[in-house]
Amino acid sequence: MRRLPPYEANVGKRLVKTPKLYLRDSGLVHALLGLPHREALLGHPVVGASWEGFVVENLLRVLPWGAEAFFYRTRAGAEVDLVVRFPSGALWAVEAKRSLTPRPTRGFFEALRDLNPERAFVVYPGEEAFPVAPGVEALPLRALMARLGGAP
Repeated sequence: MRRLPPYEANVGKRLVKTPKLYLRDSGLVHALLGLPHREALLGHPVVGASWEGFVVENLLRVLPWGAEAFFYRTRAGAEVDLVVRFPSGALWAVEAKRSLTPRPTRGFFEALRDLNPERAFVVYPGEEAFPVAPGVEALPLRALMARLGGAP
């Protein structure tokens, strides 16, 4: 199990303070649910949560030394799947979307206004990087893993 703590920003809003829990091995999740192959997974309601856990676990594996990982969520619905705080104090916000046309939610953009991160990304299962909104870039997982290796 992976326990991801909440990012506690002083934003004057009611924050969710219960840690998020992820089963670190997505293959184990699929086996426990009796999903024998990719097509079964793609048709199952767990596919989005499974993708999110896979993304978070892989990004945490490549975080630079001293970086810390959190999630951010307010009771009003502002949410970011992964907030990375680097030793310099810089913040990156990461949202995982299991879609080839990733569209962040209104809650994601509200969270960006609250957090004011230096960089914001949407990780999706495609192959190309492209902007999804001003200051927000959609990237394949491997591309963001590579960027984290050279992060501030």
